[in-house]
Amino acid sequence: MPKQNTLIDAIQNLIEAIFKALGYSSAKKRTWHQHVVPYKDGWAVRREGNKRITSKHRKQSTAIRKAKALAKRYKADVIIHRESGGIRDRISYKSDSSN
Repeated sequence: MPKQNTLIDAIQNLIEAIFKALGYSSAKKRTWHQHVVPYKDGWAVRREGNKRITSKHRKQSTAIRKAKALAKRYKADVIIHRESGGIRDRISYKSDSSN
């Protein structure tokens, strides 16, 4: 059985190499969606997938303004979280929407 797994792995690696050579990537593309999240004694803006925050704010409204500006620039979404961490609202600035 180990030889069969080795053959399958080799075929998968070959297929991935072909796709990569053609310009396709199996890696998930990063988005520019901006999350407004509770942070210490205030609020923060964080790009989706990032561990580090983009900016810190005392008020949620200020963080939302900053997130909207970034989302508009990159045609992304703003995801606003509650203080408990749950999602409160989502605003889309994608190019295919009629905003």
